Amino acid sequence: MLTRQIRRPVLFGAWAALLALAACSLVTPRFIKPDVSVANIEFAGGTLLQQNFLVKLNIQNPNDRAIPVTGLHVELNVDGDRVASGVSSRPFVVPAHGDTQFDLTVTANAALALLKFGQRKGASQAIDYDLTGTASIDLPFLHDLPFRQHGSFSISR
Repeated sequence: MLTRQIRRPVLFGAWAALLALAACSLVTPRFIKPDVSVANIEFAGGTLLQQNFLVKLNIQNPNDRAIPVTGLHVELNVDGDRVASGVSSRPFVVPAHGDTQFDLTVTANAALALLKFGQRKGASQAIDYDLTGTASIDLPFLHDLPFRQHGSFSISR
């Protein structure tokens, strides 16, 4: 008899928790990952071993609500090695069902880049790259939004 009296509140509590979780899943908005791509890269100065580039990122938001971005971190990898990286804590907002462009200064390791490009002598003139990063988002259920873009560029120019 005592175990039945104990079991009822426990069973009721478990059902209440399950019902609360189901209600939360109905309230949580559906979120589609934004598309991040490189729109332009410009040389911004530097030294013999370290060079800065201004990378213009285009961010497209397919969601029905704006995305407040509080910061960005990007890395450019060539043949698996990081040749450039950049960080920004300047906030911006990507409008709902819209896009925006954001400029980010990226610092390149010129010595490693030259080594990578120099190894291409006699090989294919196309360089495969991998741009990865994370956008810090100021939303209740989403804080970090990773992104990745693959591509190639020609070094014959």
